[in-house]
Amino acid sequence: MRVVIAALFFFLAQPFWEAKPPERWTAKEIEEMRHDSPWAQRVGPDPQIVIYLATAAPIEDAEAEARVRAKNPLDEPDPDYLDYLREYRETRLVVAIPYSAKGALAKPGELHRMEDESVMLVGQKKYKMVGHFPPTQADPVLRLVFPREVEASDKTVIFRLYLPGVELPDREVEFRTKDLMYHGKLAM
Repeated sequence: MRVVIAALFFFLAQPFWEAKPPERWTAKEIEEMRHDSPWAQRVGPDPQIVIYLATAAPIEDAEAEARVRAKNPLDEPDPDYLDYLREYRETRLVVAIPYSAKGALAKPGELHRMEDESVMLVGQKKYKMVGHFPPTQADPVLRLVFPREVEASDKTVIFRLYLPGVELPDREVEFRTKDLMYHGKLAM
């Protein structure tokens, strides 16, 4: 009987991001949130890359907490990006990819191809990327901006991305909206 109760309790337990505030998350939990959570996925084939929803509250909470704890603080996001978020947070969402292939965006045609081929699919609707923030020395993350057109009632949101300079540059990631709930709200 105890085994059944313990198994039931384990099954019904809330995930750490719902059970405790970010300042009580362990270093391992912060890393999990940033690299392998409903808001951050490793996308293969090899070499796998991490694609995450940068404007999702739990990702922002994890990154802020990691900065507070770091002996060598994480790089701060680009100030232009932060200004953009202050103005457009309600109408835009951002997909981010840690990016080491910075020079690839400068190659003729690659930036245009990324802009043309990177789309967000929600149900039967397709939305084109509306902008991007290239990686910088201080912020080595490529940030792709899409319209905030996802509702909690949508089943999934799929991003089909063309990432210049990445081996196998065509990548697709699918997020299930029911898994993107944070404190009772859709977090994207």
